[in-house]
Amino acid sequence: MTAIGALGATATLVAAAFACCTYERWTARHRPHELAWTQALVMFTLASAAYWSAGAIGWHDWNFRAFYLFGAIVNVPYLAVGTVYLLAGERIGASVHRWLHLAAAFCAGAIVFAPMSPLPSSGLPQGKEVFGVGPRIMAAVGSGVGATVLIAGALWSVWTLVRSRRRPAAGAAPTVAPGRLAVTNVLIAVGSFVLGLGGVFYTGNDAELAFGVFLVVGITLLFTGFLVSSPAPRAVAAVPPAASDDPFMAELWSIAHEPRSKSA
Repeated sequence: MTAIGALGATATLVAAAFACCTYERWTARHRPHELAWTQALVMFTLASAAYWSAGAIGWHDWNFRAFYLFGAIVNVPYLAVGTVYLLAGERIGASVHRWLHLAAAFCAGAIVFAPMSPLPSSGLPQGKEVFGVGPRIMAAVGSGVGATVLIAGALWSVWTLVRSRRRPAAGAAPTVAPGRLAVTNVLIAVGSFVLGLGGVFYTGNDAELAFGVFLVVGITLLFTGFLVSSPAPRAVAAVPPAASDDPFMAELWSIAHEPRSKSA
């Protein structure tokens, strides 16, 4: 297996594991932001699988179209919708989610039928060399706006934690420390930033390998941010946060204290 294939396989497996975790939580609680995260991570898995296939058999029209659609256009906006749900509430989040479905369907049709220039014989194909202006605008808007919402939302939560020093639970029962929650949001922000960098600092064949490195590091940081707020189960029941608490902190409290479902 080539280095690119190994990086693609790693990113695919990490993204798939992450998607399974968010899907399990959505089926248990049916909270809409968890559904948006699951949708985004399924798309991330598909994009990583397309990159993985390129490492094994090279780039072709079908795997580059899948890679560009799921990796460069739609997956980050769906992650950002989860942040919108948490920061702006379910009503606004649901409205943005519905409009995003329509936009994603339009983008999918555009990418499937967009004319493509011949792919390079080696290295990572660039959108500007392969597609016309339409798909490139979709990628710039989708990734740019989505990453901005993700990073700004995570940093806002960190600022709220540092400024108020509130804990996500009350009383004498064990809680998740505000510092741990701040680390979680920092990891989310850094992971989103790393994913946005891709292989921009490299050219030629190095860009394809560098992109895989950024891909693995970025999704691993996001997954770590999800898991770092999950300490070992406590015997003492914790008191949930008040309804007026920061939604990010309430969500992270539930990650730390919600009992895991047992297998049948």
